[in-house]
Amino acid sequence: MNTLGTAYRISLFGSSHGPFIGACAEGCPSGEKISEKAIQIELDRRAPGRSPVSTTRRERDRVEVISGLMNGKTTGAPIVGLIRNRDFDSSAYDAFKRVPRPGHADYTAAVKYRGHNDHRGGGQFSGRMTAGLVFAGAVARQVLEKRRIRVLAQTVQIGRVALDKDVPFSAAEKLVRANAVGCADRITAERMRDEIVRAHEDKDSVGGVIKCTVLGAPVGVGEPFFGSIESQMSAMMFSIPGVKGVDFGSGFASAAMRGSESNDPFVVKRGRIVTKTNNSGGILGGISNGMPIEFRVAFKPTSSIATPQMSVDVAEKKTVELVVEGRHDPCIVPRAVAVVENSAAIVILDEMLQGGFL
Repeated sequence: MNTLGTAYRISLFGSSHGPFIGACAEGCPSGEKISEKAIQIELDRRAPGRSPVSTTRRERDRVEVISGLMNGKTTGAPIVGLIRNRDFDSSAYDAFKRVPRPGHADYTAAVKYRGHNDHRGGGQFSGRMTAGLVFAGAVARQVLEKRRIRVLAQTVQIGRVALDKDVPFSAAEKLVRANAVGCADRITAERMRDEIVRAHEDKDSVGGVIKCTVLGAPVGVGEPFFGSIESQMSAMMFSIPGVKGVDFGSGFASAAMRGSESNDPFVVKRGRIVTKTNNSGGILGGISNGMPIEFRVAFKPTSSIATPQMSVDVAEKKTVELVVEGRHDPCIVPRAVAVVENSAAIVILDEMLQGGFL
C-alpha cells in the first residue's frame, strides 16, 4: 500500500538505489499558486550530506515536476515530482540478503516478498522514500499557508539531551532552520549536535523526539470515527521509517493526571471561544477545536551502526557477527524534521478538503 489519503491522496514510487524516487499527489484544487522554488527549499532541508551530523551520501535531490503544474498554478491533474538517485553504492547490501541487519526490514521483507524485494539501500523501506512525502507536503503547505495555516516541526530531544522550555512559534520558525539539528534553542542545539557526534565516534547511533505544531486550523476539521485528526495523523507519522511513538497534547503524561487537571477549561478571548490550557493538543473528539494542534513523534536510533552486532545466517541458520558497512545517519531526527512538518501538512489539507473547508 503506497497510497495514503482520501481527498488529497499521495502515492510514493521508486526505491533507494533505483534510478529515481518520487511522489504523485492527487486531489489538489486547481488554480492554486505553487512555487517550485519553495518545494525545493523543503527538499533541501531533508536532503542527505548537507550537515556534519548526517550521512556522507550526497544527493542533490533536485525535483522535476513532470505534471500537475502549469504557469505556476495547479491544473487539477495529478502533481508528480521525480527525484533522480545519483550517489549510491549497492555493493555493501548483497551480504544482508543472507545475514539480515538487526533493526531493519531485511528479514521481514525477504519473507513477505519471497526474496524478490529490492534489498539495495533498503529498497522501498529506506528513509530516502520520505523525499516524496516532503514533495507532496511542500505543495500542501503552500495551499494551507494561503489560508493562514502554518505548520512547524522542531527537535525537542536527541538521545538524553532535551529542550526544557517552550519557544514561541514565530521565534521557533527562524531558529529551527538556523542549526543542523532543527532545535529552537541555540545552546540546546549545540548539546544535541555533540550527542550525535559522540554516538558516531562510538560507532553507534541515537534517536530523539520531534514536536509538531499546526496553527490556524479552523474549528471542525476532522472526520470521525476513523478519519479523526489523531487517527489520520498517526497513520501518516507511523509510515515514516524509524517512528516508534506518537502522542497528542499532554499524551502519555495525561495517564497520571486527574480529570480536573487534564480537562481544558473553555474561556472567551477577544470574542473567540478558546481553551485556557491545551492538554488535548487542539483536538476534541478527533476534531480540531481552534487551538494549536500539537503532537510529538518519537524516533528510534538509526539501525545501521558500525558496532558489531549478532544476527543469523538465514541459509545455514546459525548465529553470526555482523558489522554494517556503508553510509548512514548517526541520527535520523535532524533530517526528519522536514519530513514530519510536511507530512503533517498533507494530512491537514486532506482533512480540510474532506470537510469542505476548501
